[in-house]
Amino acid sequence: MLQEYFPILVFLGVAAGIGLLLLGLGFLIGKGGKDAEKLSPYECGFEAFEDSRTRFDVRYYLVAILFIIFDLEIAFLFPWAVSLDTVGHFGLISMGLFLAILVVGFIYEWKKGALEWD
Repeated sequence: MLQEYFPILVFLGVAAGIGLLLLGLGFLIGKGGKDAEKLSPYECGFEAFEDSRTRFDVRYYLVAILFIIFDLEIAFLFPWAVSLDTVGHFGLISMGLFLAILVVGFIYEWKKGALEWD
């Protein structure tokens, strides 16, 4: 059984070794001195103008929901399309129901104006 997993263990060992080597070289060769400019908070190229505890606009969350809708669609459609011949009619109906739910979410996003940029 170990013979089957040996190439994977070798790969993980080499990857961990290269990662540790590069981290070590970065600490040895790097300057390490951090000035105030490097440690300052960065927000889109300009200084923060409000408190960090301000409320976000609802459109931010709508865009996040929109991303989840399309991300889930791609994550589930590709494996389904690859195994379409084995899932049969039940898989086709299940995916149709899944896509219908995503379309309802997309319509909700559209009605709320998440697709319109000011």
